[in-house]
Amino acid sequence: MADQISEAQPQVYLQRDQPEGVPPLALTGERTLPDVPEENYWYRRHLIVYEWIREQVGGLKVIDMACGEGYGSGVLGAAAREVVGVDANPEAHEHARLRYTDDRVRFARDLVETFAEPADAVVFLQTIEHVQNPDEILERFKALVADSPSPVVYVSTPNVLTLAPEGAEKSGNPWHVKEYRPEEFHALCAAHFSSVEMYGLFHARKLAVHQLAIERLGWDAIHAKLGLTKKFYNWFTPAISAKDFTLTADRPLTGALDFVAVCRP
Repeated sequence: MADQISEAQPQVYLQRDQPEGVPPLALTGERTLPDVPEENYWYRRHLIVYEWIREQVGGLKVIDMACGEGYGSGVLGAAAREVVGVDANPEAHEHARLRYTDDRVRFARDLVETFAEPADAVVFLQTIEHVQNPDEILERFKALVADSPSPVVYVSTPNVLTLAPEGAEKSGNPWHVKEYRPEEFHALCAAHFSSVEMYGLFHARKLAVHQLAIERLGWDAIHAKLGLTKKFYNWFTPAISAKDFTLTADRPLTGALDFVAVCRP
């Protein structure tokens, strides 16, 4: 269904309506971006998790690892004592530095593997599936929060069971090294942290209705037959909000879109 929503996506989109002096970023598929209507489904799917974490990190120093465009660091900065957004990409770093200028938010151009500032919380969303060395990285995150009185690490990743074709080990995303089943992701985190709480992200509101229409009514075939695909998704995708997703620990993780692990040493 997510693939259907973004099916008309061409090779390159630039962010629209950026503040004066802030260079727009191009959508490449490596990271999600705000201000690209055709990318809005993925942006909102990531945004709700940042908004949920924001409510947990009030007064803490937070490292937003692989922060990309920087929007998540900006969200966290509304509650955290201090946020450092870390990304190695020079264009993303420069964009984030210029766009998100809250006094409590700053950006560091560095690698996830080498950034060394201690913190109370580390946030690492939708990135562990991109790395070759997940065990090494989780150990590093644990060390960064080791001296905090309230250490916590938030890690999210897509569910291969809902991202990839049925029976496949991986989707076609060329940036992903490993995509996880729920038990695999829990085992990875539990190998490094004594406490791991798992949450699942699911469709809600109009996205839940849309999913039901596909599964029960054959909506994919209907809009294609009527020639409505482009017109419908040009309207539907930009209208999606973070409220069209829900994050919960009360539903089976096999059906989740993404997993969010809350890890404590």
